Amino acid sequence: MKTWQEDEIQALLTLNDEQALFSGLAGLARDLGFDFCAYGMRLPIPVSNPKIVMFNNYPGEWQSRYERNNYLAVDPTVQHGMRSLLPILWSDEVFASSRELWEEAQSFGLRIGWAQATWDANGVGGLLTLARPAEALSSAELQTNSMKLAWLAQVAHIGMSQCLRAKMMPQVNVKLSNREVEVLRWTADGKTSSEISDILRIAERTVNFHINNAISKLNASNKTAAVVRAAMLGMLY
Repeated sequence: MKTWQEDEIQALLTLNDEQALFSGLAGLARDLGFDFCAYGMRLPIPVSNPKIVMFNNYPGEWQSRYERNNYLAVDPTVQHGMRSLLPILWSDEVFASSRELWEEAQSFGLRIGWAQATWDANGVGGLLTLARPAEALSSAELQTNSMKLAWLAQVAHIGMSQCLRAKMMPQVNVKLSNREVEVLRWTADGKTSSEISDILRIAERTVNFHINNAISKLNASNKTAAVVRAAMLGMLY
């Protein structure tokens, strides 16, 4: 027996166009009873100002206000997604610290909402949000659709990562050698080239050779930046 919308979901995962993928996600969201769909992706680098890309079919004026007022910085659902993979339901309590955002959102018909975060081994995070203007999410509806919602969040993240990760973060395709990874791990632990030379029983110039190779591959400015990038991209595990 096929699971929910299996053919449609598999088709989405073959797309290499993010706009077409989002349109498909919005259609599946409507099948689940939600008028609005939003997906945001947060890339791990640069660390000081991570790249963020967002897609949604919210009313245009609300999109403008959200950006103009920098609501992303205070959105409690985004903050929750940075800390937890558990889904969150919109409520007065959730938005207690962001009353202006909540009141404005409701004025545009964004009253009932569900959101769930996803993270992958490359440090890329995603947040899928589904919303509608009325009809609260009942316990029965959540029980019936919880697995479908969680599945859709995963599909959104996998699909968008396939479409965008290499375009927006080319370092993700970098292949470090085993020795480069080993040297960067010890560097991350605070070891000097001389100390790594003793630990690995190789010449110090060889250690520096591997460090410089990693710096070049990761397009980093120095070995500290190379270690941070490699760690953020999940290359040192």
